[in-house]
Amino acid sequence: MKVVLNEEIHEAIFKELIPSAKRFVWIATADIKDLHYQRTARKFDTFLAMFDDLVSDGIEIRLIHAKEPGPRFRKDFDRFPNLINSDRFERVLCPRNHMKCVIVDGKRAFLGSANLTGAGMGAKSATRRNFECGMIVENPEHVRPLMDMFDNLFMGEHCPKCDRRDVCPDPLA
Repeated sequence: MKVVLNEEIHEAIFKELIPSAKRFVWIATADIKDLHYQRTARKFDTFLAMFDDLVSDGIEIRLIHAKEPGPRFRKDFDRFPNLINSDRFERVLCPRNHMKCVIVDGKRAFLGSANLTGAGMGAKSATRRNFECGMIVENPEHVRPLMDMFDNLFMGEHCPKCDRRDVCPDPLA
């Protein structure tokens, strides 16, 4: 296990964890915004561009978020028809979701406090970003239950008995 703090989260997720994917990336977040990551030493790009590249390379992506993203995210999202049209990119809205994790290939995972936002992932300046912490885990005993919880939520296992169906935009069951 490796503890990652503040801006280290950005590096751990966007330079190490997600680029290592060979089969799939699963991400859960409560909040989602038009987050940018450092693509090269001098260039930042939207994380949706990274997702578009992954989907083009045959990587499957599942995304769970708790609320509808804002207009900047939606405008950016519309620039990537590959994400709109591909069966390799799926997203689910669940108002009850508050977990934050990134799971790659069922082998490695990040779990922590950071939402999929610039302030959460350490992409903002040191005086504007959130204080966040997390861990990178590679032990199957830790990754498997996280995957099981994610998969149950993604497949709508909790939907039939959920008491928040009145505020859910798209119940799965």
